[in-house]
Amino acid sequence: MSGTFELTPFGPLTALCVMAAEIEYGPALKARIKPLITGLGPVEAAVQTTAALSALEREGRLPDVVISLGSAGSQTLEHGRVYWVDEVSYRDMDASPLGFPPGVTPYLDQPASLTLASGPAGQPYARLATGASIVTGEAYDAIDADMVDMETYAVVRAAAKFDVPVLGLRGISDGKADLTGLSDWTDTLSVIDEGLAEALDLLKAEFERLTAPLPEEAP
Repeated sequence: MSGTFELTPFGPLTALCVMAAEIEYGPALKARIKPLITGLGPVEAAVQTTAALSALEREGRLPDVVISLGSAGSQTLEHGRVYWVDEVSYRDMDASPLGFPPGVTPYLDQPASLTLASGPAGQPYARLATGASIVTGEAYDAIDADMVDMETYAVVRAAAKFDVPVLGLRGISDGKADLTGLSDWTDTLSVIDEGLAEALDLLKAEFERLTAPLPEEAP
């Protein structure tokens, strides 16, 4: 976990930005946010997000919103483009041999897909599936989602313990072709860095617009 993160002001609101890896945190984002870097995968994301929110709660500084952002894979979405997350599922959870629908955690009383908070109007949205494995090739066929990542579902579940809503933002880095090495993921990250930064600027402008005081009526 990154030892130094800061809450980011979005107009009058504050956000805890959460990312998985330093390699996704490029110069455009560095000019705008200082995120919590959790490490890869749902376990690290859940542990580190919970630890950070617990510390902030003790200090009386819980954010108004958590923003989970980074890269994602997809066979169908436009590569290099950034999408807001409409809903997220946990693709690793499958207790169907016990009679539970795929994606449903037994006895948790949660649906298979969780709805996230909405970002700016008019932007592209997509469904996301979180899991601990890298998805490539035919593995996409078994996933009922538009894109895949390794952290967002865990961040959403952790933030729910503190009643903090989550926004999800993902840039598509890979998926059109089979992954054959690290560069198949990293080659697009500079483009995604710029796209994520632009999306955060739109979000800030939207928050400022929604919370701006109404103009005084003319006498």
